[in-house]
Amino acid sequence: MIDTRPLSVPTFRRTWIGNGASFFGFQFTAVAVPVQMFAITGSPTWVGLLGVAGLVPLLIFGLWGGAAADVVDRRKLLLAGSVITWVTTVALLAQAVAGVRSAHLLLALTAIQAAGFAVSSPARQAIVPRIVPEPLVPAANTLNYTATTAGGVLGPLAAGVIMGVWSTGVGVEVAYALDALLFTVTFWATWKLPDIPPVVPDSAEAPEKPGVGLRGIATGLKFLVTQPVLLLSFAVDLVAMVFAMPRALFPAVAQEQFGGGSAVGWLYSAIAIGAMIGGLTSGWIGRVRRQGLALIAAVVVWGLAIGLSGLATSLWLMVLLLALAGMADLVSAVYRQTIMQTFAPDHLRGRLQGVFTVVVAGGPRLGDLRAGATADLTSVTTSWVGGGLVAAGLAVVLGLSSPALIRYRPERDEGDDR
Repeated sequence: MIDTRPLSVPTFRRTWIGNGASFFGFQFTAVAVPVQMFAITGSPTWVGLLGVAGLVPLLIFGLWGGAAADVVDRRKLLLAGSVITWVTTVALLAQAVAGVRSAHLLLALTAIQAAGFAVSSPARQAIVPRIVPEPLVPAANTLNYTATTAGGVLGPLAAGVIMGVWSTGVGVEVAYALDALLFTVTFWATWKLPDIPPVVPDSAEAPEKPGVGLRGIATGLKFLVTQPVLLLSFAVDLVAMVFAMPRALFPAVAQEQFGGGSAVGWLYSAIAIGAMIGGLTSGWIGRVRRQGLALIAAVVVWGLAIGLSGLATSLWLMVLLLALAGMADLVSAVYRQTIMQTFAPDHLRGRLQGVFTVVVAGGPRLGDLRAGATADLTSVTTSWVGGGLVAAGLAVVLGLSSPALIRYRPERDEGDDR
């Protein structure tokens, strides 16, 4: 079962509660924005463009936020990013109440919200080894993933209930309002954090003074390209998300195949349901020694489960297969995060978390664009099923062509005393 020892640390416990509440609230917006976009345009391509709108800010501010997290107080950086995100959510609520019905405004607000997330996310992850003892870092990462996936289960289900009880217009307004309200818990948890100033490395470990500009970002990237296991783990994740993330198709499938209403909530929750179950039964993950091989296997299972779910004609069978994909995604996420934190010293951890944020959050947005555009050019089923099978096949190809990842084991299992 899941290791709960990090919750005995008060600082981690508060941030864990705050992160869980904010992610639960964000799921209301994550459902409401594509539902509102589809109601305005009637096009899966426009829904997919929401992913593109969020991608560019992630690329820019994710890398910048990672560099900043190594230079400034991480608590202050978290507060700044949180303010941007909260103000954008309030703006989404205002445009819905005013009945603006502008696809372009939705794209713009999505971009600003992504910028706020990108600024704060590297710091949010990089503080974990600073607020819990080092032996508890893997357990803390698993708890964080499990909390966010629990929010990913309950949030979309609640959003689906809202959409089913009220009309689309009123339901969207209620969803935005609840997100704005719940985000105040994150402000409380972040405000209660102690100061987390940057660690100054010695000159032998880091001869150059870290900065928030291009040179600081380049230093992190230079370290990254010397670690083939890291690069390959990121590549496998991109393949999984770009080719096999079907969420841009959920509004269309819910409406056309299952009659709308609460079905959209079940579809948006299904992957997170599986991830939550995977997290609650995650005690075995730490006992796997061939973590690189397990990472590839998890991505293959993800792709196959996504592909099969696209063939399902029953809502519950589709949810079951999406949940299986979510369990596999939780496994791969924990391994990617733990591998990254193993390689990164503290003075580079923020920058590598920035790259990690770009990959993890940017990949699904590219997947939204691919799924929506492919669906309009072919069909929803072709886009959904084909993407899953392609992802599984490419993961196998990367694994066979990259022995470094297949052979990877934690250093403690390789006899390395570093």
